[in-house]
Amino acid sequence: MKEIHLTECDYLTSSIRLMAEHLENVADKLDKDSVRQMLEEIMGARRIFVMGAGRSGLVGRAFAMRLMHLGLASHVVGETTTPAVSKEDIVIAISGSGQTRSVSDLGKVAKEIGAKLVTITSNKNSKLGKLSDTVIVLPGRTKDDAGGYVERHMRGEYTYLTPLGTSFETSASVFLDAVIAELIYITGASEEDLKSRHTNIE
Repeated sequence: MKEIHLTECDYLTSSIRLMAEHLENVADKLDKDSVRQMLEEIMGARRIFVMGAGRSGLVGRAFAMRLMHLGLASHVVGETTTPAVSKEDIVIAISGSGQTRSVSDLGKVAKEIGAKLVTITSNKNSKLGKLSDTVIVLPGRTKDDAGGYVERHMRGEYTYLTPLGTSFETSASVFLDAVIAELIYITGASEEDLKSRHTNIE
């Protein structure tokens, strides 16, 4: 077993504080018109399909689950029980770079079908961004950005301390939880309503 040297956990606490600061920056810079458009499209859709690759895909799955708890018809793209998309539906894509081939290719298919496409990304001018009806920009470092994690820290470049696409994925997770909070307010749903739809087969 590899020996672990005990530290003061300075990297850990610094990362938490910097992510908190980053989330405040995201909240301040949100384009509320785009957010309102996303909310309107969600409420007007027959069904909601969520997609993303890797960790962004996990964020999407959590969001789809909360939509289901709200009583909305939600599906995760790629699951074996996911039905076909129609022009009455909305597809929500999550991709920090907006360039992930599997996700951008599926976004193109969604548009060809006639469904609304909403993209949550850090890159508005990406393939997905240009395809989308609505783009939610969450500023942050993605895994495609240059520069090593440790090297940046040694140079004192602390703005995005966390590795790979973590700042985007954390921002997307918090943003989508906030979308759920807004939808709870819009729909008048109660916590009991959400609990009633929670899985009871475990």
